[in-house]
Amino acid sequence: MVKVLIIAGDGVEAQELFYPYWRLLEEGFEVHVAAPSKKDVLFTVVHDFEPGWETYSEKAGYRFPWITKAFKDVTPDEYDGLVIPGGRAPEFIRNYPELERIVKHFFEKNKPVAAICHGPLVLNAYGLLKGRRVTSYIAVKPDLVVGGASWEDKDVIVDGNLVTSRAWPDLPAWMREFIKLLKK
Repeated sequence: MVKVLIIAGDGVEAQELFYPYWRLLEEGFEVHVAAPSKKDVLFTVVHDFEPGWETYSEKAGYRFPWITKAFKDVTPDEYDGLVIPGGRAPEFIRNYPELERIVKHFFEKNKPVAAICHGPLVLNAYGLLKGRRVTSYIAVKPDLVVGGASWEDKDVIVDGNLVTSRAWPDLPAWMREFIKLLKK
């Protein structure tokens, strides 16, 4: 059975966590969610586009109760793929030393990795985007370009084992391409 790890933390974008979680379960995959600590819930946020705003707005989202384990307890060899949702969570989870070994494992073993919105910030923090084609939320573009990535404004980009998308409106394309890689 295909086993997928989703990494998240408080401030994760609600749709970018719930959608892949349920979509991957629907495919019959085993899905685990790891966070900085094992706790009862993750507090999600909803990023939306408001008329007249020059950036997105943020509201409290649904609580996500299915946290399987803390980063320190993850054995990356057990997983076939990795999902990194966006929201504000990537800004702070990338600072946990336990996360770097997890994320780097998927690149060293060329396993499928899906990152959306602000999710590529995690990959960028570990120097994993140099020479890679990616997309993300537009506000993240400068960070990724400085990190050596080639950024494109598309709903989904597949570059080898890496699948990236801009934001929650691109969820169907993002999961479609990630699932294709998992099934290979």
